[in-house]
Amino acid sequence: MLLDSIAALSAEINAADLATPAQLDAFRIAYLGRKGRLADLFDQLKTVPADERRAVGQQLNALKQAAQTRHDAAHAALEATAATSPAHPGFDYTLPPVPHALGTRHPLMLVREEMLRIFGRIGFAVAEGPEIEDDWHNFTALNFPDNHPARDMQDTFFVEGGGMVSSGLAGQPEAPKQPYLLRTHTSTVQVRVMENEPLPIRRVMPGRVYRNEAISARAHMMFHQVEGIFIDEGVSFADLKQTVYYFVKELFGADIDIRFRPSFFPFTEPSAEIDITCLICKGAGCNICKYSGWVEIGGCGMVDPAVLENVKIDPEKYSGYAWGMGIERIAMLKYQIKDLRLFTENDMRFLRQFESLI
Repeated sequence: MLLDSIAALSAEINAADLATPAQLDAFRIAYLGRKGRLADLFDQLKTVPADERRAVGQQLNALKQAAQTRHDAAHAALEATAATSPAHPGFDYTLPPVPHALGTRHPLMLVREEMLRIFGRIGFAVAEGPEIEDDWHNFTALNFPDNHPARDMQDTFFVEGGGMVSSGLAGQPEAPKQPYLLRTHTSTVQVRVMENEPLPIRRVMPGRVYRNEAISARAHMMFHQVEGIFIDEGVSFADLKQTVYYFVKELFGADIDIRFRPSFFPFTEPSAEIDITCLICKGAGCNICKYSGWVEIGGCGMVDPAVLENVKIDPEKYSGYAWGMGIERIAMLKYQIKDLRLFTENDMRFLRQFESLI
């Protein structure tokens, strides 16, 4: 009968040894768990005659409460014992510590710092500026015409801040307010330096830039540049070429060839693209260099006299050169990386390859 089973189970519960955490957990599973002995007896309650079911159910509930009370009291006693013990018996203080994994420098930062060190050795100091710029510093001061494609929303990320602003004079029409944008090049810092620093100027400008482009293996909407500028009396294109020659030889090695191709930029005249020997195929021709043996690393030229006039520098007395390079492009060539997206995916398998370069 069910009453006999209740009595037998009560005796087992009262006699159970609960001296250790393992015994306490076994007790909980055997008697209080969903598939325990008490649950089985509750399932059998439906077989008891209806006139006896109430009395039998009361005895089962009382047994369950007694089992729970015994479990809780033993659990409290074990916790009190552990709290007063000088050391947890399950912990070995002689074990060696878990080692901490050290991080590493990002390859873009390694290349950035190396580029700055090279230019620093020939007198170029670092200048930095804001990433959110106005139209004057990003376009107008650099001789970009009003209809230049770079001003279009397809190429530039504009931010809130445009519109009209009052001139502050009674009866005067409102003047247009300059649009704000994420800078598309670090040439904006060149403008700020020329506006605010005394001549001569010899500066490099590293930083992030943004352009509204589709992300692919060769392009990204956010990337890094290092640009430079030198303004003084008597600066010539020959000075620019020697600076580029020095930089390329120091970064890539003395056996790298360099060439200048005529080009056009709104802020330099004359302008040129800088090509070097493809480091992947060593000039033999491959898909990276489009089988030409050459890869472009940046653009350069003599600062346009109109730009000098915009920043209140006399173009009759002073001249200068400027250049700009993408850090991602330099890193891809230096480390022979074929996918630009690897730099921003935070794949530890990729980043750990550069631990030995720190």
